[in-house]
Amino acid sequence: MPPETLNGDAIRIDLSGDWLLASADNSHALTIALPGDVHSALQHAGIIPDPYRGRNEAEVQWVAQKDWVLERTVVIDADDLGGYWYLDFESIDTVASIHVNDRLVLEAENCFRRYRPDVSGALVAGENRIRVLLHSSIAEGARRQAEQPFRVPYHEGNSPIANGNMLRKPQCHFGWDWNIAIAPLGIYGTLALCRLETARIEHVTTRQVWLDDGSVDLQVTVTLFARDPGIVPIHFELDGQRERLDLAAAAGETHITHVFSVAEPKRWWPAGSGEQALSMLTVETPEEVVTRQIGFRTIELVTDRDEAGSRFAFRVNGRDIFCRGANWIPADALMARVAPEGVEDLLQSAVDANMNMIRVWGGGFYEPDWFYDHCDRLGLMVWQDFMFACNLYPSTPDFLEHVAAEVGYQVKRLASHPSIALWCGDNELVGALAWFEESRKDRDRYLVSYDRLNRTIETAMKAACPEAIWWPSSPSVGYLDFGDAWHADGSGDMHYWSVWHENRSFDTYRTVRPRFCSEFGFQSYTSMPVIRRFAEARDLNIASPVMEAHQKNAGGNERIAGTMFRYFRFPKDFPSFVYLSQIQQGLAIRTAVDYWRSLKPHCMGTLYWQLNDTWPVASWSSLDYGGHWKALHYMARRFFQPVTVAAIPAADGKTIAFSTVNDTAEPVRVELETFLVSLEGKRRPLVAAAGACSPDRAETLVTITATDIPADALIFWSFEASNGMRGEGHYVHGTYKALDLEPAGLAIEAATAVDGYDVTVTAAGLALYVMVEADGEGRYSDNAFDLAAGEAKTIRFTPKLPLEPGVTPRFSAYDLESCQGRG
Repeated sequence: MPPETLNGDAIRIDLSGDWLLASADNSHALTIALPGDVHSALQHAGIIPDPYRGRNEAEVQWVAQKDWVLERTVVIDADDLGGYWYLDFESIDTVASIHVNDRLVLEAENCFRRYRPDVSGALVAGENRIRVLLHSSIAEGARRQAEQPFRVPYHEGNSPIANGNMLRKPQCHFGWDWNIAIAPLGIYGTLALCRLETARIEHVTTRQVWLDDGSVDLQVTVTLFARDPGIVPIHFELDGQRERLDLAAAAGETHITHVFSVAEPKRWWPAGSGEQALSMLTVETPEEVVTRQIGFRTIELVTDRDEAGSRFAFRVNGRDIFCRGANWIPADALMARVAPEGVEDLLQSAVDANMNMIRVWGGGFYEPDWFYDHCDRLGLMVWQDFMFACNLYPSTPDFLEHVAAEVGYQVKRLASHPSIALWCGDNELVGALAWFEESRKDRDRYLVSYDRLNRTIETAMKAACPEAIWWPSSPSVGYLDFGDAWHADGSGDMHYWSVWHENRSFDTYRTVRPRFCSEFGFQSYTSMPVIRRFAEARDLNIASPVMEAHQKNAGGNERIAGTMFRYFRFPKDFPSFVYLSQIQQGLAIRTAVDYWRSLKPHCMGTLYWQLNDTWPVASWSSLDYGGHWKALHYMARRFFQPVTVAAIPAADGKTIAFSTVNDTAEPVRVELETFLVSLEGKRRPLVAAAGACSPDRAETLVTITATDIPADALIFWSFEASNGMRGEGHYVHGTYKALDLEPAGLAIEAATAVDGYDVTVTAAGLALYVMVEADGEGRYSDNAFDLAAGEAKTIRFTPKLPLEPGVTPRFSAYDLESCQGRG
């Protein structure tokens, strides 16, 4: 590709595209498309099979045991050779030696840092060879562990590939209880060879100073790097307001701040609470243009003391916002497969399910700028973890130096996004102090080591953005509290895993009263259309080797089955097993969310684990790999609705309260109708009630006694709020397996619509959790719904890809009765 000549003498040569790729032992040679990863290149060349199919994971693990060499040449004219040249790598994964014309110009060892090494002295007129040696992370991890002053343990269940905690690399690359363990390596993001004219932009950061009259001063600080002193004209522009400043840049870094005064700023609000008003900030020099998406808003983390302990609530623009959402993991296990449009679809699905927050979990990536741009536009607040998860980590000076540089770079890159709500030091590192024999025997040593790491992260974050909100760890009771926060009802954020990991009943969710639950979850199998892409017909058994290879949590399949038999009757076949696993997953999460929302304002957030998958696998996700909605996601759209009604049984089981939750800023009046429904599907009215619910509150609308529900009946209800929100649900007092359900007699008709198909499902009897499924991929306007006898429901199916003319998908439907085996 010819070099791009910018204004003046600046040149930028885009290095994306095909590079030569070879194993360091010369056993393999091919091309790789950069940005990208080695595994994807090997698969594209036919050297390895698709890692996600069957049991191919084991067949491709050798790739990470080798060193790999990437090479390409760049031609530079003699007339262009002079001046200051540098390479620009946004992300190198991970330990790498970079040579230009056989001269070492960079030793990289942090996937989360941008590297811009000086290569001026290595270039020649004519052809220049750039060579990147990617070292095996497996070998590097072992070598670095051996150099530690004491062993630093890692979670072997999450990391079947050892010693990943030694490297500043996504920790889930080494496995995890939902990810494939292949330790990918590659080069991601932008990559270029550049010649500096006068100065380049290192960082653009912003700070909002709100004044008493409601106006705001936007302080824009630009950090420039220059090799030699010089004058740099800089244009600042905010929504058409353009200003020029001429900066006398010194050698090295120079900072300049410009202030925009905005008299009447339009405020940015989280999804469901107002509009996502955005402004565009542009900083331009003769060499480059940097843009930032700005949303004017105030945000606080409220931790005031109260009668239960201390609050944990996000206050946006002066209003406490209940956080409804899920945890985000990388969109794919292999970076070459990540596409912005696919990520945008996942984030849109979160908003479509009435979410207003995601937590970017600390074992993956700091996501690209465009990811947070999507969150800004969608109104998704981001709880941003720093990338440390479930292991212990070194605290040697060299390691902490890399951490400080990583944190400073990432915070300066991302902090201007209005979606960023909080920066959290790590995921579960305080709890990890009790997981390993070494740290249990000598907790003081490992606690001091952890504190050094945590303080390094905090200090670097505050230096990069003093006004950023800091939370030390998740879960945590609070600052400098290193106690067990897992089940702390009084303060901080909670991770509640007793239902899944300890195999407790769903009712156990109602025994805890979190202030904010940032992790809780229950597994299901991935959906049948996804399973058919990685498994053959002979593999369709939960105990088959292929299905077990796509279950990464030890004992996970047994736990799904054991719980299923607690609540349901034995499924009649494998697709029914998959369907029931998804229904019980939704039931588990709904039980928790309904109860915890009813505690508002004691509880002010529920983020379930997890939103998405990195590959096709049994997991806690509500979105399959590829974005297909599981039953849980359809249920989440209902139980996360800003105004909703839920049935909450008392601890003694004698009464059932119908709780109204109002997450809006206006009072609402709710009208509720309840019905007894027989096992044949006949409705008869039970109780009707109406009442007001204050803004941002939960109220009990009506309570009934359990004796009002016959043994051979269940409760249906429907409600409508004065703001137009409406919904319905059902409640079973006991277990579904105790119900002698009759066949529902479902009938399906499909009619072509403008952008898909209108699918009408009619029931002759009682049909619970009806799931419509097509033989092609797509999105349904609703699913996992109930029908009483004689009722019909029409939903819209929108295919993921346009179908050929005259082709109509084949539709089928599951319901609770039809999937259970009959004696």
